[in-house]
Amino acid sequence: MAERYTLHEDPRSGNCFKIALTAALLGLPLERRQYDIMAGETRTEEFLARVNSNGRIPVLQIDCEDGSTRFLPESNAACWYLADGSALIPDDRFERADMLRWMFFEQYSHEPNVATLRFWLRFVGKDKLSDHQRAQLMPKHLAGEEALRVMNGHLATRDWFVGNSITLADIALYPYTSAAAEGGFDLSSCDAIRAWIERVEASKGAIAFD
Repeated sequence: MAERYTLHEDPRSGNCFKIALTAALLGLPLERRQYDIMAGETRTEEFLARVNSNGRIPVLQIDCEDGSTRFLPESNAACWYLADGSALIPDDRFERADMLRWMFFEQYSHEPNVATLRFWLRFVGKDKLSDHQRAQLMPKHLAGEEALRVMNGHLATRDWFVGNSITLADIALYPYTSAAAEGGFDLSSCDAIRAWIERVEASKGAIAFD
């Protein structure tokens, strides 16, 4: 009996989608259990005790062959677990490190700005933001634009972020980039990014991020 996987997710989350996309590209069956983070469903006593004491999603549940169950939080860690040994992680030592570089870039330079503005503007609503959040709108927009500028420049001379095929670097950066307009970002001048988004979506086994 092979391992079985369950994704504890809010389907609106790009971080959750990364894991679903990784599984889809690898042809791995993945059950998906949905939570509404806006309703506090990841802060219940049961969730905190059983799934993730940090009260956050995504979490990859791994039902092991020996009957035990493990829970792995953090999207990029879960993607790595699923993809370990596959073509989504390069064999070349430098390319593996470069892939990690872009995954760190996504978490530190991209997601805190592009994803946060998407969440605030689409799901919270500008009129419901706190004064502190309103003060962060412009700084986060400028930082997000800078991240997108770096990405567009990198992709101007290559099809993928690392190597000659899709890797976890592309998977990590795809969801919130493809939905960047929902955070107020204009990709009309980012030709390289838009072409890359099309390549990701045309990959065999790819699924759509709604």
